[in-house]
Amino acid sequence: MQVLALLIALLSCSHQVRIVAPTALRPRIAHEAKAKDYMVTTQGGATTRAALSMFSRGGNIIDAFVAASFTISVERPHSTGIGGGGFLLFYNRAENKVYSFDFREIAPVMATKNMYLTSKGDTQPLLSQEGALAVATPGLVRGLYEIHSKFGKLPWAETLAPAIKLASEGFPLYDQLQEAITDREHLLKLDPEAKVIFFTADGKVPLLGSLIIQPTLAQTFKIIAREGAKGFYEGEVASKIVKTVASKRGILSHKDLREYQMKERSPVTGEFHGLKIYSMPPPSSGGIHVIQILKMLEPHNLKAKGPQSTETVHLTALAMQRAFLDRAQYLGDPDFHAVPVKSLLNDKYLKTLSENINRPTAIPAGDMRPVPLPYESSDTTHFTIGDKDGNLVASTQTINGWFGSAVIAQGTGIILNNEMDDFAQKVGVQNLFGAVGGQNNLVEPKKRPLSSMSPTIILNEDGPYMALGSPSGTRIITCVAQTILNSIEFGMPLYEAVAATRVHQQWQPDQLKIESPFLDPKVEKELEAKGHHVIHEGLGCSIQAIRRENNSWIGVSDPRGEGLAQGQ
Repeated sequence: MQVLALLIALLSCSHQVRIVAPTALRPRIAHEAKAKDYMVTTQGGATTRAALSMFSRGGNIIDAFVAASFTISVERPHSTGIGGGGFLLFYNRAENKVYSFDFREIAPVMATKNMYLTSKGDTQPLLSQEGALAVATPGLVRGLYEIHSKFGKLPWAETLAPAIKLASEGFPLYDQLQEAITDREHLLKLDPEAKVIFFTADGKVPLLGSLIIQPTLAQTFKIIAREGAKGFYEGEVASKIVKTVASKRGILSHKDLREYQMKERSPVTGEFHGLKIYSMPPPSSGGIHVIQILKMLEPHNLKAKGPQSTETVHLTALAMQRAFLDRAQYLGDPDFHAVPVKSLLNDKYLKTLSENINRPTAIPAGDMRPVPLPYESSDTTHFTIGDKDGNLVASTQTINGWFGSAVIAQGTGIILNNEMDDFAQKVGVQNLFGAVGGQNNLVEPKKRPLSSMSPTIILNEDGPYMALGSPSGTRIITCVAQTILNSIEFGMPLYEAVAATRVHQQWQPDQLKIESPFLDPKVEKELEAKGHHVIHEGLGCSIQAIRRENNSWIGVSDPRGEGLAQGQ
């Protein structure tokens, strides 16, 4: 592993500010690429190669998207899979249109608002995080199948071929997967199928480099390749899912699977320094708050203050804090509650928020109040793809926490999500990622939980400029916003924009988190003097970004983790 410290060159700005990057970066050569026609950045080498292989076979960007989605389900089983869901932003250059698809999980029909509360009204966090009661209806397969039916070029079965091969033949165990197995060992060992796949014959966590083979998942993929979405939501696979969940006192039913529907939605949009930003709408809060953070900061000329200067970090933290207050106050599933998207992105409203953060000291979380709106009628994966025609794909997918619910549908290899934890068990209570729940995000049957996933596409007057996204719960929003700031506001090369040290403030808990190796000690002391509660903590983000430069693609897979940027 390459160790880098105080890495990034000084940028042209009026302050001599040292830009730092995390010390635990992996070799740059695998995480940065340049190519003329196609570019893929994902969190897995096999996944990146699977997506690129679709282009070699005469397929298009949606074929590559589907191949990547199934293959990453094999390669990162602790992060994502067909037992979960996600979002897709797709820029179709020929139509000059950005499509937004929501294949997020939904609450089962038997779900209730108080299902995780005791008779006294106390919360029971583990019920929504571990075991069958944490499982929401998966949407990934339905989404992939319907999107491919509309836009794909190759036969459906061909897009699953790389995933079937990888699941059958296996791949070497890497450090993040080993860490996840170790962390969830107490739960995974309760599952007979998990014990066979993820542990040695004598019940130990395998050594790095050990082969991870998932034969039952390969067989499930073959059924889906042959039968399409019906192969998951009906028949043998569906019966095994429902039977397993019922045996563990869960509530997912055949009706839930049979009636699941993907939603096509209108992306949220905004402008930043003359560029048009498209991001994911509710039930993701990500897009709204990425744009809010950028728009609050735009008037403050951060470039003149310098990246990672005390004033830049101070203002950025206040903008993040304000956005997360809005998240708790207003966001939820738009099919159940009116989400005031236009008001939250209204220029006058954002100007007011921008003026409110222009203050010399931190704002204690308890003192921050919602601003009246103008009238209006956590683990995951991400990948980004660009093609020779200027089409873009940005997709974030998840089973929520590491290994989701830790329930495997017996005989299928499918790890089921714990997405029910993204609902609020009770107003004001925090979830797995520390996000505060609001009234609009309480559990209801067939409702989609609030998300922070923020697949984002940025266009200039000529078309594609940049696309990116990340895993890591609520930190997704701030990591994506900071990468855009680094790239556009500060003019950093894409690798440096991704690699630079990040900070995170989400209102509650009232902490300014700074990842290792932290900022200049002088800056951190000045931030504390301004009233920020500075703590040092890894943020877990893994940005996957591509940018169009001089008729070529630049791709960067975050060097903090496994991944591969590769083009052709």
